[in-house]
This record gives sequence, structure tokens and C-alpha cells, in this order.
Amino acid sequence: MRLRIAHSTTYRYEPPASGVIQLIRMTPRNHDGQYVADWQIFVSTDSRMQMHHDAFGNITHVLTHGAIGELTINVEGLVETQDTSGVLRGTDERFPPSLFLRSTDLTALDGGMRELTEELRPRGDDDVVGFLHELLVRINEHMTFDVDPTHAGTTAADAFTLRRGVCQDYAHIFIACARAGGVPARFVSGHFLRSDGVVQQDAGHAWAEAFVPRLGWVGFDAANGISTTDAHVRVAIGLDYLGAAPVRGTRYGGGSEQLAVAVSVNQAGRQSQSQSQS
Repeated sequence: MRLRIAHSTTYRYEPPASGVIQLIRMTPRNHDGQYVADWQIFVSTDSRMQMHHDAFGNITHVLTHGAIGELTINVEGLVETQDTSGVLRGTDERFPPSLFLRSTDLTALDGGMRELTEELRPRGDDDVVGFLHELLVRINEHMTFDVDPTHAGTTAADAFTLRRGVCQDYAHIFIACARAGGVPARFVSGHFLRSDGVVQQDAGHAWAEAFVPRLGWVGFDAANGISTTDAHVRVAIGLDYLGAAPVRGTRYGGGSEQLAVAVSVNQAGRQSQSQSQS
């Protein structure tokens, strides 16, 4: 499948900031089942931008600018995908899977998640796939997708208690439970072609990957209750959202900050629909 993606992030500072530094993780990489045919980054100002690879192998751009009142970062491109039933091959793996057993503040367990994990815990390597798929189903049934009650700093425990959240929250809960069950798991940021035909979205997408013996890394999208498919475009990985966020940064001076994000994901050649994400 050929997917055309556009992602716009705009910051407004009132009064203007005296300086900003932004770390951008918006550029996908090639691997089996994903080929980046075209990808470009545009910045609204004459900023200095340097490309690096972070510790996880994600492509990053560091943007620095002096005094500024508004900054827009646009990325757009074309990615060709194939369905691999969620199994990853050909990725740049810089750490052993065991690193992704490490808990973080955003993926710490609470009592409810611990009970769920104990109920489903795999009894051996042959049980891991079944454990992960059942975990996927149970989280999807437990949660209701809702953009209002959570934010970027919401923990897995808080979202699980609320029983509501966005894709980031679903991913954090899945990761926390998988790690508690002895299965390495990591956070993935990217994009998703919705099956209902809605193209215009309020944000990018997020899911988890878990390491399965004899299979390797496998993608699990708890928000949609599915393994990853050719509708998913993988951009960055991390221990949690903070390590894979599309844009993170800081500003110096200034007052209030307003953030606006617009994303479109469309199958190349298909006419866009101007509907908002639900």
C-alpha cells in the first residue's frame, strides 16, 4: 500500500520566546514491509537544523532558533508498506531485547494491571504469543477511546484506572503489563490509515512492540485491538512516549505557549475526506 502522510505542528508564543530548541522525531526509516519513497521536512523560519540518530536508532533533527513568536514544523512524504502480520524484520536494533523490560514512570504498574497480568501470565515461550494477543483484547475491552481525560504526562496506571484515554495510553498499559509478564515491550510512534476512510486526524498514532521468542519484535495496536498491518507507518521507538515523541523541546523566555497539530494519512490516489478524527 502507498500511504501519503502530512504532519504539521505549530507553536505560538505570547509574548515571543527569546529562544527555542526542538528535538524532532518525524522521519520514518526503511525496514522489511516499509519503504520510504519520499520524505521532506519544512520549517517556517530560517532555523538551524541538524540531523542525528538517537540511541534507539531513530532519525532525529535538532532545531534551534533565537527570538520567535510562532514556529511551524511540517513533514510530508510517501511510504510504501506491506502487511507482515505485525512481525518486524530488517530494523536497526541497537540494544538487546532485555533493555525493554525496564519500567519507566509512564509505564509503572498499579494493582489492577498487576492482577490482569497475573491472570494472563505466560507459562513458557510457547505461551507468549497467546498472552500478548489476549492482553491486546482485554485492554481494548477495558478502555474507551477519549481525548479529554488524559495528556502527554498521563501514566499507564492513571489511564487504566480512568478506563479512558488515547492511543498513547493504550500503548503504555500494554507495555506495562507485557513487561510485568516477563516480555520485553517498547513504545512506537507513527501513523495509521483509518479503516473508516477518515483522513484528517488530530495527532499521530501510537502502539507497542513486544519481543516474542523465535519471532522477534511484533507490533500490537491496543487502541484498535489488532496486530500492526500495512496501514501502520512506523516512525520512532522508545521505552515510553517520551523517548519516541514526534516533537520535544524547550523555550527560553516568553509567556504562554499554544500548540496546534494537524495530521493527514491517506492512501495515495484516494480522494481525501475532510472529516475530523473521532
